[in-house]
Amino acid sequence: MSTSAPALDLREEILRLKNERNAVILAHNYQIGVIQDLADFVGDSLGLSYHAQETDAEVIAFCGVHFMAETAKILNPDKTVILPDRDAGCSLEQSCPAPALQKYLEDHADRNYYIIAYINCSAGVKALSDVICTSGNAVRIVEQAPTDRPILFVPDENLGAWVMENCDRKMDLWKGSCYVHVEFTRESIQKIKDDYPDAVTVAHPECTTAVRLLADEVCSTEKMVTFCQNAKTRNIIVVTEGGMLHRLRKEAPDKNLIAGPTDSCACSDCKYMKMNTLEKLHACLENLEPRIEILEDIRDKAEAAVVRMLEQSK
Repeated sequence: MSTSAPALDLREEILRLKNERNAVILAHNYQIGVIQDLADFVGDSLGLSYHAQETDAEVIAFCGVHFMAETAKILNPDKTVILPDRDAGCSLEQSCPAPALQKYLEDHADRNYYIIAYINCSAGVKALSDVICTSGNAVRIVEQAPTDRPILFVPDENLGAWVMENCDRKMDLWKGSCYVHVEFTRESIQKIKDDYPDAVTVAHPECTTAVRLLADEVCSTEKMVTFCQNAKTRNIIVVTEGGMLHRLRKEAPDKNLIAGPTDSCACSDCKYMKMNTLEKLHACLENLEPRIEILEDIRDKAEAAVVRMLEQSK
């Protein structure tokens, strides 16, 4: 009783502040369960982008990582966008700094690249790109790219490789990866499959090729929901960040959802996603800080690439 009452009070305070600020709370599938349960919308990067674009709220409290909150600000320059923890970053974003991409493009100007950027990147990288994609629409976006220009896909080489496996376009790939998804190995996933021989396996395309080859389905987190709901078998091995299990257990309650293990842990959690807490969400709604700010020339160029993605995904 003594431990649950303060948490309950904090949740009530967050909801009070949300209404007072005319705010909307958006949460990624990898957020901790108590934040997912409080959010107005929980989803993957594509779904969150649509909701950020369509919201009438004056304040967007984005429970995710920095590039996600930046995307909300790109689409809503006149709204206040806040992130519970300013340091909630992303290894993929860090793997492709805008200055490094700018120099690469200058050094290879003769290639006249059409740049497709996975949404897990900074506003600066988005501003250098022709179009953005998510894991949920990447194949569709690549298939719509001009055929008379070579494609440079940044920053996730594993997602890029998976896209090439599922369409007829060849691409040059930036050498970046998600530190969470590359922790899954062929050995760790084969072991859990051996432990549950009747289970089906669903994996995120940010996983390595060796892991993807062991999966019955490779898809975005949003598509994992319908896959699990419609699976014929009860046992399902889920190979992605551990926070996804919270939503799946709510939306597929009849299934036994098994976290894909790494070589050293029974699951794989993103340290950045888990930096957001109820206390930090309360503080950012109360103080309207930390705020996301983007230079207008960068925001304007990035918006064109994000909007192109949203239009090509309809």
